[in-house]
Amino acid sequence: MKTVEPAPAAPSRREQGPPVNPVKRARPVRTNRDWAHGLLMSAPAVAGLIAFVGIPFGYAVVLSFYNVRLGSPLEPTFFGIEQYRRLFTDPDLSGPFLRALLNNLTFAVVVVPLQTGLALGLAILLNRKLKGIGLFRSLFFMPVVFPMALVAVIWRLILARSDEGLLNSALHAVSFGNWGAFDWLGDGATAMASIIVLSVWQGVGFQMVILLAGLQQIPGELYEAAELDRAPRWQQFRHVTLPGIRGTLVFVAMLTSVLSFRVFDQVYVLIHGGGLDEDATRTVMYQAVTTAFDQNNIGQASAITVVFFLIVVALTLIQRRLVRPDNED
Repeated sequence: MKTVEPAPAAPSRREQGPPVNPVKRARPVRTNRDWAHGLLMSAPAVAGLIAFVGIPFGYAVVLSFYNVRLGSPLEPTFFGIEQYRRLFTDPDLSGPFLRALLNNLTFAVVVVPLQTGLALGLAILLNRKLKGIGLFRSLFFMPVVFPMALVAVIWRLILARSDEGLLNSALHAVSFGNWGAFDWLGDGATAMASIIVLSVWQGVGFQMVILLAGLQQIPGELYEAAELDRAPRWQQFRHVTLPGIRGTLVFVAMLTSVLSFRVFDQVYVLIHGGGLDEDATRTVMYQAVTTAFDQNNIGQASAITVVFFLIVVALTLIQRRLVRPDNED
């Protein structure tokens, strides 16, 4: 008689251990691979950022603690925080610096909403399937190609104080000779407005192209559904267009803010060659450059750039916090 041996008992759940999830086990490997690929793709940009921003800024921080004179045979002497103290307590230094900072803030407060709104309007206007629309897009984008120094020279001819200035000549003809010559650049009431106008004219095309690309990504079905609901154009713009380009608008506003704080070329060219009112249009970058190369005070110019860099970073972070998209963590 054959005996049947009992089958071995199945191991208990505790002895089996936790079930193996192959997807879960492979996830760390894939995550590490994605992280490595991302690091390799960003390496050129990070290297350039370190080489052209990080190292110069670190060197400027070091120079701000020394008394360094350009072209002086004397060795640099350690000043500690004296350059920063003078920047905020010495009337001869703090007055022009605070005025330049106020001019920068005034320029940014006006240019950012004005240029962004104008760029949005042009993008909506040019987001049409019309014959020859590419020509109009090229014409509006053309000022972006021009260097700011060339733009400043062109607008110096337009805003010239003499009767031969293009704006004064046009106003003289329109008013039948009742308009006299006006110094648009030399008058403190219109000097900053002149800088704002030429800056917006030169830069609005770049923001327009970015917003135009964002508008073209909005699905057409959303507008068709809005038309079926008999929504007017204003409601379509409010409930379809603006939500569809919210992230693009945030990016354009932040980019315009950073660029507005970097205003220098047009101010420098028009002050030294166009009779621009220096006190009304002096910016922090202009103050730093003139301190370094006109007064030969490298240490003080470095302190100005460091303080201004920290102010711009703080304002950018605040703006990013206030206007970030709702779906962003």
